[in-house]
Amino acid sequence: MDNCSTCVIRNRAICSALNADEIALLGKMGRHITLVAGQTFIWEGEDSLLVANVIDGLLKLSTSLPDGREQIVGIIYPSDFIGRPFGTQAQQNVTALTETHLCAFSSSDFERYAHEHPQLEHILLERTLAELDRTRHWLLLLGRMTASEKIANFLVDMSTRLVRPDCANTGPSTAFDLPFGRQQIADILGLTIETVSRRLNDFKAQGLIDMPSRRRIEIYDRKALADIASQY
Repeated sequence: MDNCSTCVIRNRAICSALNADEIALLGKMGRHITLVAGQTFIWEGEDSLLVANVIDGLLKLSTSLPDGREQIVGIIYPSDFIGRPFGTQAQQNVTALTETHLCAFSSSDFERYAHEHPQLEHILLERTLAELDRTRHWLLLLGRMTASEKIANFLVDMSTRLVRPDCANTGPSTAFDLPFGRQQIADILGLTIETVSRRLNDFKAQGLIDMPSRRRIEIYDRKALADIASQY
């Protein structure tokens, strides 16, 4: 690839640790892949053959239960790194929630390159530790928080990850479009769809958010939501 210098996630992805020459060399190893919503990039239990930077779009991490049900265990955002370098098998399915653009690499090529560039291995370690922290918070969210705390956490996290800090809002709120419906939110948070709808309507009635459409969320009082999210 010859467009690494203009990549929109250049300063946020793992390759931000590299200089221009190193970026150019890494770019020659990669290729752009576009996924449509619902398309799976990595299958649970299969050999770990590809890794990728997420350029644009959202994906879900999920695992299959013995009875065939799916459990969503995480959301992947732009600038996140997906795949399992230095591993043999994928531990979760990775599926696009929206149209998604990836910068993908062969796992073996990427591993070899990372060994030759310790700064890249270092940032991979940092990302891994950050993901571990998010996983621990996720366990707390699912196991101990109330429905209101779960949904407040979810909205605050989504707004943090989906709204670019360098993009000015034209209105009084932080606004974003959810990449999935309320049933999927319920599945993610371990709630019923009725509970999700009630709590969102409660937040709207309190003036914390607005929902001009089924997917659109406008946050009017982020501090109040954050206070609810941190009550536990």
